[in-house]
Amino acid sequence: MRLHETWMELAFPRQLDPGSVLGKWKPETTLQEIAYYGWATIGVPLVAIGYPLLLVGVAVRYNATKLDSAATRLGIVGAVLLAAVVWGALSVAAHFQLPWEEFLAVVAASVVAVVSAGAAVFFSRIGGRGTSVVFAYPFALTAIFLPPVVAALFVPALQALIFDPSEALAIWILDSVLVVGGFSEWLRATFSLRAQYLFVEGEGFALMWFAIAVPTGWLLGLLAALADLIRPRPE
Repeated sequence: MRLHETWMELAFPRQLDPGSVLGKWKPETTLQEIAYYGWATIGVPLVAIGYPLLLVGVAVRYNATKLDSAATRLGIVGAVLLAAVVWGALSVAAHFQLPWEEFLAVVAASVVAVVSAGAAVFFSRIGGRGTSVVFAYPFALTAIFLPPVVAALFVPALQALIFDPSEALAIWILDSVLVVGGFSEWLRATFSLRAQYLFVEGEGFALMWFAIAVPTGWLLGLLAALADLIRPRPE
């Protein structure tokens, strides 16, 4: 109901959280009724599509609020130090248990995770909702998506687990989402997922997952912002 009222608020006054004195605006003339109920009818399928997305936004907003509260208590430096301690401990353990190249994989993944987590906290602290959507959410997802891919660049045993599903996902995206306008053909002609440079295979996958993390972060940030926009306000 609130999602539909938000849609109505775009064209008509006092639809979302109307004042107690004037109440919700209602059409008075025939022309106003046609415009009012026509706009309401157009909003029904949009709400049907947007409601599941709104539920995702509510869940994202809830968990982001919890993480933001923890980050506030730690501060930017504290959050970075905590990530560095956790990933540093993993790197130290890897140094004693793994071969050199696999140890480098853990270190590289640690650097990516710590830098991305620090950037996410930094941008969530310095700006408002817009800065969080544009920067904080993409860096947060980068901190989740990229470390396994970076580790797989150095560890052949991980490449089948990470690269093969990633390649299947890339093919699906190119054949469905990006086929419009010939963009998929340009990507196939310009980039290679499995380019060979020294002992590193598949650095294109890291670029791919970064390219996925950024728009996915924007989408989740926008959904969280929408959930925050239409939630009921205290009187």
